[in-house]
Amino acid sequence: MSTSTIYLIAAIALVALVTWGLRAFPFLVFKNRELPPLVKYLGYVLPPAIMVILVLHSIRNARFGEYPYGLTEILSILLVILVHLKKENIYVSVMAGTICYMLLIRTIF
Repeated sequence: MSTSTIYLIAAIALVALVTWGLRAFPFLVFKNRELPPLVKYLGYVLPPAIMVILVLHSIRNARFGEYPYGLTEILSILLVILVHLKKENIYVSVMAGTICYMLLIRTIF
């Protein structure tokens, strides 16, 4: 093995270790403690806020003044909402919306 290959493997291993450590740290710190009120509050308000940001980001380039008038985005977002209300599974909802959007932009519009 060459020196550059060993260097790359070591760098990847170090990055993986640091990433794992950063993700494990909160669980180690709070395993026997009650979560602070601020952390509970953020856990309550951030998921819906992030979803709103993602929706706005997904329609940022939609052209509502030109054909098809943002219909692909609107239909996909409505499908995500309907599937989520029915299944209550975020992964199924997002996949359904993504598949719907991809089909609409490739076939109909």
